[in-house]
Amino acid sequence: MFSLAALRLGAERVHSFDYDLSSVAATTAVRRRYAGDAPGWSIEPGSVLDRSYMEALGHWDVVYSWGVLHHTGDLRTACENVVRAVAPGGQLYIAIYNDQGRLSRLWRLVKRVYNMLPRPLKQPYALLVMLPLELRAALYSIVTLRPQRYWRRWTQYKRSRGMSRWHDLVDWVGGYPFEVATPEHIFEFFKTRGFVLTKLKTVRGGFGCNEYVFVHNQVSE
Repeated sequence: MFSLAALRLGAERVHSFDYDLSSVAATTAVRRRYAGDAPGWSIEPGSVLDRSYMEALGHWDVVYSWGVLHHTGDLRTACENVVRAVAPGGQLYIAIYNDQGRLSRLWRLVKRVYNMLPRPLKQPYALLVMLPLELRAALYSIVTLRPQRYWRRWTQYKRSRGMSRWHDLVDWVGGYPFEVATPEHIFEFFKTRGFVLTKLKTVRGGFGCNEYVFVHNQVSE
């Protein structure tokens, strides 16, 4: 969807790649349905962990990876390789899970267990994990006299996320590999590679993704 948006916003060339073949097929279907042949939009399998592949892509004015690099199993290498694709003066848009310390380590264990379970046990496990959190959210909505707010989280969730609330919960519990980083860590990593932070939106130490926009200086520091 982001690639389609870039094309409609006037990008002359858009290149989409993903390690997951189902994602490649889904993107191809989106292009066929909404952009026709779109000669300026190429789609193919590829891995951000593959240095030779990333170098072969050349340099791009905008590199966009939203909530992906922390699911590769090697966040550092993924970030190193992304740097290679950004042209001098180009922009890098990324979103990375916030490091919550002990809580993040607990979630990593939860996700790892989910992926080790046989298929029949995966959804019951996801329900068991998320039920206390959902009950707390429901109770809070009742105590604050806004029960409709919690109800809408389930009945209208797809409007904002493109998937059902349940599907999103299972996606969260099963999202592994899972890595995190503090804003300071991300800032320092890219600063030493010649990038300047121009936009930052954090989750204020909480759960979720911190969002970054960097510009690549022509001369590395």
